[in-house]
Amino acid sequence: MSKTYSAIVAATASLAVGATLAFAQAPDDRVGFPADYATTFTNYVSVDRQNGTQVMRIFANDIAMQGPGPDGRLADGAIIVGEIYPALVDGEDNVVITDLGRFIRGDLAAIAVMEKQAGWGDVFTDELRNDDWDFAIFSSTGERRDADLDACRACHAPLGDKDHVFSFRHLPGAAFPAEAENPMGP
Repeated sequence: MSKTYSAIVAATASLAVGATLAFAQAPDDRVGFPADYATTFTNYVSVDRQNGTQVMRIFANDIAMQGPGPDGRLADGAIIVGEIYPALVDGEDNVVITDLGRFIRGDLAAIAVMEKQAGWGDVFTDELRNDDWDFAIFSSTGERRDADLDACRACHAPLGDKDHVFSFRHLPGAAFPAEAENPMGP
């Protein structure tokens, strides 16, 4: 094999790998910070997070608040915002629990945003694809944080039956599966 041919093969392989890597990553800034979310979105649920150390207030824009369509999915343009607060701890680092069995939130630590737009999922592998949702993390003042968004994508990816949204069942019109007991009654 000639040196020229080897160089061409190596350059072509390098370009192919580079193009694949570029295609497999979403632009870092395509999910923006909805600065007016606290006044224009609906705070539809507040939860003690499953990680046992945080409180989350979750907001949705009008599109998400319309609930799922006939396909069981939220429409393109849906935006969900999660305010993340540390749970208060006592002097021994135990989470403080109220008489209602709930955490007490500390100061706002971060704001997570997930947004759904047509075609956004096309750049991801199956392990990271969340239909057409993508994610961003912002500081409490709205500045974009350098965060491992693949961790968000991987965590939400298995929730396909809930359109990849942990709080999906709290949105209007989101039905409980027939085999699940609705904790709110019939």
